[in-house]
Amino acid sequence: MTIAPPPSTSPRSGHTGARGRRRTRSTEPVPYDFRRPIQLSREHQRILMLGFDGFARQATTVFTSSLRTVCQVTLQTIEQRTYNEYVESLGNQTYMTLFSADPMPGLGVLEMPIFAIMSCVDHMLGGPGSDDQPDRALTEIEAGVVKGFVERLLGEMRYSLASVLPLEPTVTATEYSPQFAQVAATADVMVVVEFELRIGERGHRMTVCLPFSGLLPHLTSAANPGPVSDRERASRVHAADLLRQQMTHVPVQVSVRFRPTRLGPVDLSKLNVGDVLRLAHPASAPLDVTLDGTTFAHATPGARGQRLAALIVDTPKENS
Repeated sequence: MTIAPPPSTSPRSGHTGARGRRRTRSTEPVPYDFRRPIQLSREHQRILMLGFDGFARQATTVFTSSLRTVCQVTLQTIEQRTYNEYVESLGNQTYMTLFSADPMPGLGVLEMPIFAIMSCVDHMLGGPGSDDQPDRALTEIEAGVVKGFVERLLGEMRYSLASVLPLEPTVTATEYSPQFAQVAATADVMVVVEFELRIGERGHRMTVCLPFSGLLPHLTSAANPGPVSDRERASRVHAADLLRQQMTHVPVQVSVRFRPTRLGPVDLSKLNVGDVLRLAHPASAPLDVTLDGTTFAHATPGARGQRLAALIVDTPKENS
């Protein structure tokens, strides 16, 4: 189950209308399963996101340096699933590295598609990493090449999660069929981290699966750190005050624009100097004042001295 943050609430909740309706929804609603309560809280997800985002950056370096080609690893989602749901999301044949992660009980999984593993082997052995890769288990030589590569990835995972979980990942087994990988019971709750792995121009799905019961004590400890001294608390308060003071002076780029007009490629190709382009913006409507694509005010055009200006006006009421 994907943990989606609730929609943000405006500090001036009493003001509703067009300004509130302009807020875009960042995530789609997710059905809630009352038979399986959510255990991965937003704070726990944020902690894991920070750690695995660092792992994605380090993994990018490992892939690029080892394969000697442009690679990119990007964190996509962190989800709570049962182990059975995780297994069903994988292909019939994939490359699963099972590892122990002391002091966390249970086993973890680092999974990559067979095609991605074969492409990595091809690159590391001096090949071009072509799109024509065999769909089979690794040979003894190929397995030896991949073993050292995967151990480097697990080492970067240990480094990236050190602030949350001081794990020591050790490879215990390799499995090609997800149904035969005895990592946990089918109903056990797992934390599934999904990455996008790009090797050259081709994208792949890479996942990490960890037992939630083993992560929970460490996540709870990281979310509730121990007490701090009065001096450290005062230093944090002073730093927060300085940050708030400086934020009021940070310049941002604001745009005053007409409403967008849709044109087809044929119409655009026929435009010449002197042509009149009819806009979708009504003549009586004010201009939109936007920041990073979000409209937060409206204005009418004018001039002040030798410069053009925009006079902020009331937000027009939308037609029902």
